[in-house]
Amino acid sequence: MSNLDRQAALSVCGGRGFVVAEPVRELLAPRRVQLGESTEVRRLLPNLGRRMVGAWCFVDHYGPDDIADEPGMQVPPHPHMGLQTVSWLHEGEVLHRDSVGSLQTIRPRELGLMTSGRAISHSEESPKAHARLLHGAQLWVALPDAHRNVEPHFQHHAELPHVTAPGLTATVILGELDGAASPGSTYTPIVGADLALASGTETSVPLEPDFEYAVLAMSGEAHVDGVPVLPGSMLYLGCGRTELPLRAESDAGLMLLGGEPFEEELVMWWNFIGRTNEEIAQARSDWMGGSRFGEVKGYDGAPLPAPDLPPVPLKPRGRVR
Repeated sequence: MSNLDRQAALSVCGGRGFVVAEPVRELLAPRRVQLGESTEVRRLLPNLGRRMVGAWCFVDHYGPDDIADEPGMQVPPHPHMGLQTVSWLHEGEVLHRDSVGSLQTIRPRELGLMTSGRAISHSEESPKAHARLLHGAQLWVALPDAHRNVEPHFQHHAELPHVTAPGLTATVILGELDGAASPGSTYTPIVGADLALASGTETSVPLEPDFEYAVLAMSGEAHVDGVPVLPGSMLYLGCGRTELPLRAESDAGLMLLGGEPFEEELVMWWNFIGRTNEEIAQARSDWMGGSRFGEVKGYDGAPLPAPDLPPVPLKPRGRVR
């Protein structure tokens, strides 16, 4: 999914200087962003107060939207570099096309994982014949310097491992949780899991004390470590935890995101992740000039133009403002 902001701001993310090295309960409110003509998303990362959770650097939550009489998601071809995109659905379908020739319909609780490496472009759209509801999350994972120029590729995993407990089913999206490991490729110590809780459930999930974590509320009413979280909000939890208490007031869906705090400082602008302003400017020039990012074939529409770069110099701000 693209960042469609027409006035995208340059920002520096990463580095361990602002990692919270102890458990916290920091509730992050979303910013509403229009995605294309018919989809509004709630953007949780980057946030006014926090920019990364481990290598997770971008989180959008959308829906559930009634698109029975709407085109649904329509995101034209656009570029990425230096990151992985994670497509995750609770309802509906998304058709993915990219410049390495992938064509894949992603369905609920199937992993669509695109590794941009040095450069890729893709489009996302609801199929012409689609389900009534569309509900999901789009997330980015920053690639570390040693792997940010890997060959671009796309992975689709319809079957993912599960961790179960009374009233809880956890689907492991990326990384490892309680001994269950996702088949998706990762380049830093990381975890992403979908937590489905039955009404009335009180349970906990094991955590790595060296990871920092956050929980995205997808649906229902739940308490995370005693804090009520509403759909479309995210609770940042810091580090130093060995388990996370959960309580469901109704059937609820959560996403657990975590990872080892990211060592490197990053420049993230529009749909690019780099290390310098000059690198970002070159990527924009390459996209607008039709080189490097390839061509998405089969999408009915023009590629998305990049916004103008800001005239102000880049000011490092670390992981938080």
